[in-house]
Amino acid sequence: MPSTNREGNTPPSDSAGSLVDGPDTQDCSKHAGGWGRAMTDYEYIWYGNKDESKYPDEACDPYYHQAAQIDSLQVNTVIEGDGKIDVNGTGDFGGTVTAPTFVGNLNGTASGNKSAGAFDIPHVKDEKKRIRHLCAEGPEAGIYIRGKLKDSNQIVLPEYWDGLVDPSTITVTLTQIGYSQDLIVDSVDWGKIVKVRSGLGANINCYYEVWAARYINPMNHDEKLHVVYEGDSPKDYPGNNEYYLLGGWDYDRRETKWRRPEEEIDSVNLDKRT
Repeated sequence: MPSTNREGNTPPSDSAGSLVDGPDTQDCSKHAGGWGRAMTDYEYIWYGNKDESKYPDEACDPYYHQAAQIDSLQVNTVIEGDGKIDVNGTGDFGGTVTAPTFVGNLNGTASGNKSAGAFDIPHVKDEKKRIRHLCAEGPEAGIYIRGKLKDSNQIVLPEYWDGLVDPSTITVTLTQIGYSQDLIVDSVDWGKIVKVRSGLGANINCYYEVWAARYINPMNHDEKLHVVYEGDSPKDYPGNNEYYLLGGWDYDRRETKWRRPEEEIDSVNLDKRT
């Protein structure tokens, strides 16, 4: 069966200056790719220099990449677009990542040119609005509990705080409800129970918020956070980077070091990402 060109006509026969098909039929269908020799060096994608109006009518319509697959991609300047980037594995970005919304899990502390950690979600009652909140930040691994205390003078702290937090960092905020009570934190016993009393002898009715600093390494309480340090990147951190998961640097790359068996710790190489 003779082939047809882009106009649906049979191309001219063998004559001087004409485009001649090799086989009897011209196959313009798409064939699966992905074979051949892999190109491991970063070369620029070739861009054709013949516009559609000058493209031979006798030739097959060229294919363009609406979708593509590649093993490794180097971007020298910027990625632009109004769509989205889906990363199923680990995404490592040496520069700045800017986006109105991040969807998924961002583990650890964001680093680099981070402005503020945030979440952005639809408004729960007005579909035309959204809600954006920023995450609290501070020079410690702070954790907290809060609640209400009524007709009792004891706040029982979580059992899992024992060994997880430094008891000397525990602070308590009390907000009296309904009437003046002159509330006082009487003591923090063994880092497990906060005792409260009223200087007026009144019945206790209040909200409470208890904060504490978590140990950087629960197995070694001498490990401290270096809030400000000299360096060009997180790998210059003067402490042990194995105790941190840095968003945009490690991004879900590894587990916290103190959770691993000792024999596995020595095999970790922080410089693999460089």
